Amino acid sequence: MFATLSDRLAATFKGLRGKGRLSEADVDLTVREIRTALLEADVALPVVRQFCATVKERALSEEVSGALNPAQQVVKIVHDELVTVLGGETARITYAKTGPTVILLAGLQGAGKTTLAGKLALHLRDQGHTPMLVAADLQRPNAVDQLKVVGERAGVTVYAPEPGNGVGDPVEVTTSARAFAESKLHDVVIVDTAGRLAVDADLMQQLRDVRDAARPDVTLLVVDAMIGQDAVRTAEEFQTGVGFDAVVLTKLDGDARGGAALSVVSVTGRPIMFASVGEKLTDFETFHPDRMASRILDMGDVLTLIEQAEKAFDADQAERMAKKVSEGEDFTLDDFLEQMQAVKKMGSLGSILKMLPGMGDMKAQLDQIDDKELDRVAAIIQSMTPGERQDPKILNASRRARIARGSGSTVSDVNGLIDRFTQAQKMMKQMGKGGMPGMPGMPGFGGSKKSKGKMAKSSKKGKGKARSGNPAKRAAQERGELVDAGGDSPDMSPPDLGSLPPELKKLLGQ
Repeated sequence: MFATLSDRLAATFKGLRGKGRLSEADVDLTVREIRTALLEADVALPVVRQFCATVKERALSEEVSGALNPAQQVVKIVHDELVTVLGGETARITYAKTGPTVILLAGLQGAGKTTLAGKLALHLRDQGHTPMLVAADLQRPNAVDQLKVVGERAGVTVYAPEPGNGVGDPVEVTTSARAFAESKLHDVVIVDTAGRLAVDADLMQQLRDVRDAARPDVTLLVVDAMIGQDAVRTAEEFQTGVGFDAVVLTKLDGDARGGAALSVVSVTGRPIMFASVGEKLTDFETFHPDRMASRILDMGDVLTLIEQAEKAFDADQAERMAKKVSEGEDFTLDDFLEQMQAVKKMGSLGSILKMLPGMGDMKAQLDQIDDKELDRVAAIIQSMTPGERQDPKILNASRRARIARGSGSTVSDVNGLIDRFTQAQKMMKQMGKGGMPGMPGMPGFGGSKKSKGKMAKSSKKGKGKARSGNPAKRAAQERGELVDAGGDSPDMSPPDLGSLPPELKKLLGQ
């Protein structure tokens, strides 16, 4: 969504690096570039003017002139102002003290209200609530049926007494829905209303009637982020005609320029509460202004990444894996598959990696990541017998050919997976011994006990020997590289390549 804006801002900040002090000309040039980047991102002109004026004022103040690194300070100023433009603080749902909390969804047709109703219901259900969906969109063809399907996928109740397709009164449906929710002990009611292709008087009047019948605690305006500044005009019309408490942005995973997200809060004075970031029901998240500002400036979003990981990885599974590593048990292909499936639940690999700081320069590589590779790897592992997953060493040529046929892959694909798994297995063993993965015996990288024993032996052998007067030779002698009795001649014999790992031998051309 914000790729173009992020690229332009990153290029602007690069020009400030290395400057010990910023002149007024430097600030003017930077603000001009920021203004161009925001306008190209389709941000509303009044918002751009106010944003640039504030950035310039702060950039020329003492907080930058006295800073050790003015470039970083300007980035901080832009980050702070982006957070302000996006709403400042994270908006939360205010639940009713008594009775069910009623959430009314409003918006134009095609904004994604029905799908978003299911996403919001699933989000609230995961938080321990018992939401209910109400089919009050009786105009759009098959809107009621779509809501039933979405509700079934989300695992929540759908109240749909009318068939829709032009039949039924949405006001009566909304009125009876509250009584039904109270009788069935649903603590949240989400009302899906009808939309139109454009804002008109009939739509606004119907929404007002439904609003009066529903008596909502929270009214959410669902806005398609792909329509640019039209989203701002739509928000203004709904604010005047019906009123709303917060905005939900849909299709944030699209390739639009992001102007709606940066404009709607300043223009309407209402916060963005949620964001829909994909087609799956789980592609839904609370909108955090500070995290979104960090994403725009390529600072990453580690907090959201951690939250997604906590949802995807089972606590018992993680504890079991940690115990396995600490006790030095073998990391099996079943474990490998389990971890890979948990990563897949977090979303696409590209989107996960983009949440890490500094990944903006690798956008081309991230876009080329094929998420279907995880499915191909899973197919190969699932084509193995339980015994083969526990001990891949028994995989001879005939077994690998059978696995390749069973998974629809090639023998080279199977070999590549086994090679990668072997490296992961070695890494797990090394971590279990209290060290970081690396070459055995390297300082700070936790080598094997065997290599540590050899080092201890060589150091013992060096005890009591004469030390060379040459500083370089003495340092080599202390490292155990001098093997003769006098300690003055290094061992120039070629190293024994037989003990090297196969991968390293291959790299060295052996």
